[in-house]
Amino acid sequence: MKEGFKNERLLSLPDSVLRQYESHPMVRPLYLRKIGFFPRVKYHFVQKPEGTDYAMLIYCTAGRGWCEVDGRRYDLCTNSYIILPPHVPYAFGSSDDEPWTIYWLHFRGDQADFYVDRGREPMAIEPNDNSRLQHRFDMFEELYASFSMAYTLDFMIYSSACLQAFLASFVLLPQYRHINMVRRHDDSFSNRVIHYMHENVHHNLRLGEIAEHFHYSQSHFSMLFHSETGISPITYFIRLKVQKACQYIELSDMKLSDIATVMGFDDAAYFTRIFTKVMGVTPSQYRSQET
Repeated sequence: MKEGFKNERLLSLPDSVLRQYESHPMVRPLYLRKIGFFPRVKYHFVQKPEGTDYAMLIYCTAGRGWCEVDGRRYDLCTNSYIILPPHVPYAFGSSDDEPWTIYWLHFRGDQADFYVDRGREPMAIEPNDNSRLQHRFDMFEELYASFSMAYTLDFMIYSSACLQAFLASFVLLPQYRHINMVRRHDDSFSNRVIHYMHENVHHNLRLGEIAEHFHYSQSHFSMLFHSETGISPITYFIRLKVQKACQYIELSDMKLSDIATVMGFDDAAYFTRIFTKVMGVTPSQYRSQET
């Protein structure tokens, strides 16, 4: 693996520490070995001709790539995932033309086969009226934060509990989405659009993309949204992205440049300009005021 990707995030525990924990009854069923986030990583390539002693989840949220598992090749596109099994030769890599953004993790445990068996081939998890993509990203951040403290046993136990829920959100997708379907009551046009915006808040959606998703022309879509909310759809989406960025600034110790990347901004300086325009202060000033 080529290391040192721009704005990458990753955490791992050495096997010597994992061996201390893996016999614990709350850790042994399912536990994390390594976790990371790689944004728009060109020339990313990994090959394991002998396989590994852990399973690996790859969740592609932008761009595309490929996986080859035990001689079978698969494409992995935006909003799809695959779970690579242990003890099987595999390789994977990012597209040169559309470098992927991936969330990934390595896991082991007595219950690992349950998740591996249900995720061996790429599965799509596209946004829809009952999807919970942003909730899943929040789960990832909680898992990441807990694992960063996992040199302490109780945090390792909590990481294992978070990992159960996170993996279940993939392989038990209908059940995971059913919870949202039960909770939602307001199906007005603007609320469906706002839900879609929330589900894509980490992406740079254009007006045409949103309008096309709802099968309207840009002008008619904008008119409908404005009539219900009093604001243009793109202005709403920008404010939503800044609101989410504020949460990261206040509730995490992520670098501001990393937050810009996670929120889908290619240029940290542009992120600062947009943030300042909406909030009246720069991201660094906001952090000093609010944390």
